[in-house]
Parts: sequence; C-alpha cells; structure tokens
Amino acid sequence: MNDPRASVLRILPTLLAILVLAPPMGSAKPPFERTEEREPCADYDRLRRPMFGDLHVHSSYSFDSYISSQRNDPADAYRYAMGGAITLPDEDGNQSIVARIQRPLDFASVTDHSEFLAPIDICTQDAGRLGYWWPHCIMTRASHYWTQLLAASWWTSLSGISSEEVSESFACILSDCDEAGGNAWKRIQSATEEAYDRSAECRFTSFVGYEYTDAPNAFNMHRNVIFRNENVPALPISTYDTGSYKFPILWELLQERCLDAGIGCDVLAIPHNPNLAGGLMFRDPLTPREASDRLRFEPLVELTQHKGASECRFDRLAGRGVLTEDELCNFEQVVADNLTMLGSVHGEVMTELAAPVPLDEFAERNMVRNVLKDGLELARKEGTNPFQMGFIGSTDTHSATPGGAEEDNYVGHLGRRDAGYRNVQDHFFSNPGGHAVVWAEENSRDSIFEAMRRKETYATSGTRPVVRFFGGPDLDPSLCEAPDMIERAYARGTPMGGRIEGAGGGSSMRFLVSALKDAGVPEHPGTDLQRIQIIKGWIDVAGETHERVVDVAGDADNGASVDPNSCRPTGAGFDSLCAVWEDPDFDAAQASFYYVRVVENPTCRWSTLQCQAAGVNPFVENCSEQAQAATDEAHERGAQGDVFGKCCLDPEEEPFYTPIIQERAWTSPIWYSPGLADEAAASL
Repeated sequence: MNDPRASVLRILPTLLAILVLAPPMGSAKPPFERTEEREPCADYDRLRRPMFGDLHVHSSYSFDSYISSQRNDPADAYRYAMGGAITLPDEDGNQSIVARIQRPLDFASVTDHSEFLAPIDICTQDAGRLGYWWPHCIMTRASHYWTQLLAASWWTSLSGISSEEVSESFACILSDCDEAGGNAWKRIQSATEEAYDRSAECRFTSFVGYEYTDAPNAFNMHRNVIFRNENVPALPISTYDTGSYKFPILWELLQERCLDAGIGCDVLAIPHNPNLAGGLMFRDPLTPREASDRLRFEPLVELTQHKGASECRFDRLAGRGVLTEDELCNFEQVVADNLTMLGSVHGEVMTELAAPVPLDEFAERNMVRNVLKDGLELARKEGTNPFQMGFIGSTDTHSATPGGAEEDNYVGHLGRRDAGYRNVQDHFFSNPGGHAVVWAEENSRDSIFEAMRRKETYATSGTRPVVRFFGGPDLDPSLCEAPDMIERAYARGTPMGGRIEGAGGGSSMRFLVSALKDAGVPEHPGTDLQRIQIIKGWIDVAGETHERVVDVAGDADNGASVDPNSCRPTGAGFDSLCAVWEDPDFDAAQASFYYVRVVENPTCRWSTLQCQAAGVNPFVENCSEQAQAATDEAHERGAQGDVFGKCCLDPEEEPFYTPIIQERAWTSPIWYSPGLADEAAASL
C-alpha cells in the first residue's frame, strides 16, 4: 500500500505554490508581508520578474572613496543608478569624467563604511568644527596623490586592517563623533528615501544599508547590512561595537537593535568577496547559536565583485584547482588572498602581502563552492548545515557608480586611483563587478527583500541574462515546450534558493533550466549564450564530498570568438536555451546541492578594450613596442612608471588572466536533503 504521508508530501508543493502565487486581486494580500506605507505596484507579476540591482556601493561618505578625490554622495549614487550622469575625477584628481550607466538599475543600496561615517563627516563637512583641522583630516582633503595614499594608510590602520585591533580617530576627541555619525546616517536615510519610488509606477527601489568593515590583518570579514524598510537603528553597528573578528556579535546586536527593538525593523547581512578572506569568512560555527544566526541573518553571499570572483578557483598553469578540476573556475581570480591586492602605485605592488598565494596554500573556504560542500559535511556531523546561501553579485564601487559593471563602459571603481590610465596600470586584475538579480513580484522593498530572504536570486558578472532554475522529482520532461512553463514549474517544483526535503521514496530528480540572452541596448547589443551548466555537489555514505559539472544545453564548441583587431564578437551562439535535465546519478540517500552556471560567448575583457583604445593590442606580436609608445605618451601627461606593460601579458604564462573572457551568471543553489520526508510527515 502507498504511504499516505508520502502522498501528502508529494502534493504539498503544488498546494503551497497555489497559495503563494495567488495574485493580489481585490482585498487579497500579496505573497509577502507589506511592512511600509506605499502604493501597490501597477506592474505586478505573480510569476515574478527579474530585478537587476547592486547592493554594494560606496560614496564620498566612505574614507577610501573620499581620499581618491571622489565627491559624489549617496544622492548622486542613486541618481547614477537610475540612469543619470555624474562627474568623476580623472587620474589627476580633476572632476572631468562624465559617467552614465547604459541601462538603469531596478534597485540599489548605498553601503558606506560604518566605522568611519562619523570622522569622515567631521573631516569633510564643516570647517567650523575643531576636528576638521586635525592633520589627518587635512591629509584626507588633500589633492596631492601621495598625501592621499598616506591618509588611506592611516585610515586603514585605525580600522584594524594591519592588526586585529581597532582604534578611534583623534578627530573624535576634538569633535563629537556621536553627533557627526548620527547626522551622516540621517543623510543616508534621507537620500535613500528620496530615491525610492513609492508611487504605483515603482521605477526604482532603494534600501537603507551600510558596510560592516572588519578586516583583521587584511583578511576580509566585511558584510553589507541591508534593511528591509525605513525603520532602522539609530546608528549602524560597526567593529567599534563588536571588536575585530567577532562577526557573530554583529548578528546578536542586529537581533537586539533591529529585530527585537519594536520599531518594525528587519535586516539581513551579506558576506562579500570571501576570495580575500584568508579562509576566515566561513568558519565552523563555534556554538549552535552561531550556526542558527548565520542561517537567519546571512541567506546570501556576494559571489562576484570588482575584487574578483569567489565561486571556485582553477590554476591554468598547474592544470588543477582548489578542490576542483573545473577549468572555468579561472574566471576573474586574484593571485593574493587578502585586501592588499589593491596596493599598487605607479604599476608596482607596494606590499609583500599582495604576493601570489601558492595553490596548495590558498584557503579552500575562500571559494563558495567548497563552502557549500563543507556545509553538507557539517550537516552530517552536527545536524545543521550553516552554509545554505544564495548568490548575488555587486560592484563594490567606490566611485558612486552602482551597476557600473559594463566592460565597454568601465570608468573604474576607486575615484582617481583607477581613473584613466591608472585603471590598466594599477588595477589590471580588478574587474567591473557584477549584478544582484532577484525574482520578485514587483519592484518594491518588501517584495525584493522577501526574494533575497528566500534566496530566489542569482549573480551575474555584469551582463543581464534572464535565468530560471527549478528542481523536483515531478517536473515534466517536456516543460521547455509548455506555454505555461513557469507556472507549472512553480506548481510542481522548487525554485532557485529552495530546499527539497526527501524525494518521497523516488529515485529521480529533474531540473528545469532556462536562459535568455542579455537583450542589451541598441548601441551595445547583448552577447549570445554559449551553454548552460549544472554544478552538483554531494556527500557520499563515507562522508566524502564531491562535485560534478554537466553541460545541459548549448554548445561549448560553437566556434565563437572575437576579432583580435576590433574586439567585435565572431560566430554565433544562442538567443535562448532551455532543458529539463534528470540527474542520472541521483541517490535519495545522499544530501546534495545543484546550481546553474550560464556561460556567454567570448568577448574582450575591459582591460583589452582600454589597452586597444590607448593603441596597445594584446593580440599582436609588437604589443610591447606599442605599450612603450603609449607609456611614453602617458608620461608626457604626468604618469610615472610602466603604464601599459600589463596589456602585453602572455596568457600562457599567467595562471588566471586572459584578454578574452566569458561573462556568466550563477543561480542560487537548490538543496536536496534526504531522510526528512518521514519527519515532515510525522509533524502533519
């Protein structure tokens, strides 16, 4: 006889989908809680739409933005995100570069450093305050390049980046930092509210946020703290509140000052670029509360940004990777494992900490795929998987340019420090960053925040493909041909970011994957798709973790490339791809996760485009001669050192760099957990 509990479990996803996806007709409520007063969006889609955004943005309120001659504030950053123009400094610090994104974003959050909101406000906003004239403040306002760099060094020493201790700026002794920090925080909130479209048009959504900036010994522990609505604590929580390398205290204080404060506050925190964390970002939880708080407060991880990609790592020269044999894991990798990778001046690395880290010494948990695999192992040992994170991308711009991730429109992300020729000279191994994409019913704070919380999100490396991913044993193999594909997928499957608990005794698992190429704009058309891959991770009966990469649609050998003289794409790919893939090795007894990687046809990297614009072609034999001529010309404009030599790096001698890249998107995983069906049935 059939087990009635299993029958109930098998139809439960369909019943839930019917309830969750019900449209808000008449007085019916949407499938998310409304926590703010606003008009409902006229453009509402019960099957959800992709919203493209950036949740990692710095303005002149951040010390490392201001000391780089960047003067755009949070209001300017939001104007840029919505398609407006802003003016940025050139390599000499003159405000002469007009920057505009090619397509507006749907949402964004300005996330300035919480640690220095107050002293930067004192140093830059009011000459009538005594602290304004503190020598470090004068250095911060200087236009001289080396003085700015010395000021940056001073700020980072205060933040603990060169030690494990944080210390207060003397500007806070001379002036009232509590008042200054409060004023800056209020101005951030005001700019965020001004940018938010509360009308039925729902053109743009802004979130109040900040960056919690802990970096003990230059290892990145940073989190972007994003609030659901306008109800936020009186001040941001910083490392001055928690101490260094004590991020669980951040979660405890967010619980106390936000969730439990009785002010209608809700919040999440997003770890960013763990590739530079020295393996510290994702430690084994020390207590059960640390495990549960990580799950509660950190449903997402920033998989890519301008300081590199954190999916996985493969060394082309060694022919192997960090617990992977996946050759596509060489995408936008940085040779170091800490934040000093930004420390180049006039083409020279200024610190030994930025030296390449050997493959065997590179921390395995700097790469998120390894973290996901270790989460399966922790669940087996401890009963809880603390590493169930969805994926987003962002820029980490320090030039107030949210969404400025276009390779062919990249003006740098660090003010004058990577403007003009300095971008190639000092930040060659950085990149424009990516996008955070959420599947939401409407462009409002509540709808987008709920999408982030349930992890129905994906990351892109800067382009805008539209990607769907569903899993479940009952998905129809012919879904790609169905006109109601998405509705049926929601009814019978689990979307990206979700969990499948038990397979009802079944022995199969299917996945629907669908991708549409980036539509682009008339002057900048999108790139064809090359293929869709599914990445599976699992743990076997012996407790060993494994991974597998499967091409499920498209053609890796389609012959597409670029014209070496013009960088125009050559060859064709696909406008759209769709497949229903059944895992031939699915074992209902093995915990696993699956996520999708969508890979576009080859295009030229931003650095290749900027090198060619300077008359230096990485593809020609006399590249070095061209680089010397371009460097000589730059010297006439005031440059120092080797400016364009990196344009001629030989990819055959570099473990990660290549002048041609393949842009991509990564969906949040779908997790499968065995043995939970009986527990769930018993609770019915």
